[in-house]
Amino acid sequence: MISLRPALWPTLISLPILVLSLTLGVWQMERRAWKRDILDRIATNQAAAPLTLDELLRGDPLRHEYGRVKVAGTFEHGKEFHLAARSLKNKVGLQVVTPLRTDDGRVVLFDRGWIPSEKKEPPKRAEGQVAGRVELTGIVRRNQVRRQYAPENVPDKNVWFHVDVPLMRQLAGASPDPRLDSFFLDADAAPNPGGVPIGGQTRLDIPNDHLQYAITWFLIALALAGVYLAYHWENGRLEIAGRKKRTP
Repeated sequence: MISLRPALWPTLISLPILVLSLTLGVWQMERRAWKRDILDRIATNQAAAPLTLDELLRGDPLRHEYGRVKVAGTFEHGKEFHLAARSLKNKVGLQVVTPLRTDDGRVVLFDRGWIPSEKKEPPKRAEGQVAGRVELTGIVRRNQVRRQYAPENVPDKNVWFHVDVPLMRQLAGASPDPRLDSFFLDADAAPNPGGVPIGGQTRLDIPNDHLQYAITWFLIALALAGVYLAYHWENGRLEIAGRKKRTP
């Protein structure tokens, strides 16, 4: 039998912190399940054989997210887009997203990979501006949305911070398409002429540290509860099995 006479100020201070800690712990457990689903999807789709574009477009393309797709067509280099603030081996640069017009006339966005800032202008990497028909393997990535506090895209200056597939395809002269607007392709690690762009930038080893974070929040809640009860015991406001600390 436990009898507690809560003190006003310790309760008003401790209760919100306790609720917040428990809420954050539960949220981290939900995030852990979400992250595990992503990692399972990566493993499954990476292990599968590459699809053709037609196979990808049968149904929802995003069911094959992180899977590989073989495409063939011609790059439209004059309409390339620049993803700003991308780094590789601690060197700042950008990534080049180029529309690929397939053999049957469809337009797919293809993230060709990273280039250093000094090679932003296409003439400085002319060898990598491959002309004519190409056959490529790309990794399926979903259309990106602006994250909270992230900068806005500036299409007029060709400065992009996330891949807005519908808008980019529109600017490339493509007609809206619910399936083609839902994804873009990341280049694999196959080298390009001249060495840039450098493909293979897809991050597949996504860390899942949410269990540690959840444990931390639950321990904070447990420690706070312990301090709260100890305070009340020391002040004779907590009685356990008929016993309480005697005040002098």
